[in-house]
Amino acid sequence: MKILYCLVLTLLICFSNIYGQTEKIVLLKTSTGNIEGTLQVPEVDGSKTVALIIAGSGPTDRNGNNPSMQNNSLKMLASALSKQGIATLRYDKRGIGKSRSAGPKEVDLRFDHYVNDAKGWVNYLKQELKFSNIVVIGHSEGSLIGTIASQDKSVNKFVSVAGVGQNADKIIREQLKNQPPSITIQVNAILDELVKGKTVENTPAQLASIFRPSVQPYLISWIRYDPQKEIAKLKIPVLIIQGTTDIQVGPEDANRLGKAYPKAKLVLIEGMNHIMKPAPADRQLNVLTYNQPDLPLKKELIDKLVPFLLSK
Repeated sequence: MKILYCLVLTLLICFSNIYGQTEKIVLLKTSTGNIEGTLQVPEVDGSKTVALIIAGSGPTDRNGNNPSMQNNSLKMLASALSKQGIATLRYDKRGIGKSRSAGPKEVDLRFDHYVNDAKGWVNYLKQELKFSNIVVIGHSEGSLIGTIASQDKSVNKFVSVAGVGQNADKIIREQLKNQPPSITIQVNAILDELVKGKTVENTPAQLASIFRPSVQPYLISWIRYDPQKEIAKLKIPVLIIQGTTDIQVGPEDANRLGKAYPKAKLVLIEGMNHIMKPAPADRQLNVLTYNQPDLPLKKELIDKLVPFLLSK
């Protein structure tokens, strides 16, 4: 579904100076409402590098938080990059946080909405703010969104952090493969129909959180994108980063993306989990970090990101 973008307005709603960084609220006007973001600019004369940070799946806001967890991962990422002379723009996805008004009804939401929003922000950074080195950083589901948005000629580099390497239906099948056989059979049957582009009217109550009728059109629009095929379309420098203690996405996904785009640089960070923080492999202890907003990011992440972002 194509979204028509109006004039992008930049509003100095809030203006603060912390650690030599200037923050201001920016708005992207779309046909369904405003999408709000935070532009964080380092006080470095002539800084022309900017990173567009795209959040992952679910009701995740610009800071990497959602109603059930507060970890500030994306906020920390923006701050760390700004301290290294790199500007950032992160935003609440449509329907989330301050971008709530831009969210259509669930039944009308499509994966392409997110892709077009990312493209709109790229255009804003290029045309309105005149950044000459635009890097897209996609986290989790944001990796696929960012991959597609980075096919725009205005994007200079792309970074995938904890990005999946398979179509959504394969991911769901894999995540639910250890359920009782009766559930697995039903899951596979539903996904088989969604892959064909067909919705399923009668879904089991126990699977409503995943396959409720109102979310099926979104799943269909998401499933049709193959991360490996999309990253293979890129013609720019690519950095693929994956943590070894990520309990949601594994190194095998990073390897799939790397094989699809052999020119990419692939980096595995020991002891980094899905939200880019240090964590053990133990699932219960790993999950505890998801609600520790003061726990810093894994240091190696910034060490690997900055040289790539600033390289010529």
